[in-house]
Amino acid sequence: MQVTLYYNDEDQYLLGLVDGLAERQRKSRSAVIMSILEEHFERGKRLGEILVDMGAVDTRAVEEALEEQKSGNGPRRLGEILVEKGLVRDGAVKRALVVQGRFNRS
Repeated sequence: MQVTLYYNDEDQYLLGLVDGLAERQRKSRSAVIMSILEEHFERGKRLGEILVDMGAVDTRAVEEALEEQKSGNGPRRLGEILVEKGLVRDGAVKRALVVQGRFNRS
């Protein structure tokens, strides 16, 4: 998907900050902007909510996994349960954890 953003002269300061961050992170300007937007809109959300927002899994599957998590013996992580049941890919869980801020990008 391609998105076009239009900037005016007043946006140059912010674009300079974005460009500096992009250079330090060795990313494109658009990748940095998307990361900032993602962090803004997903901040404070739980893992299941983020996975649903990403389209990686549906709400019902998350609810079922949460029930299993509550009724199981010992602590199990939601992402582990979803992956074990084949409801979501491990990569999607890692991506959601990055968005949530609980997993370092590598």
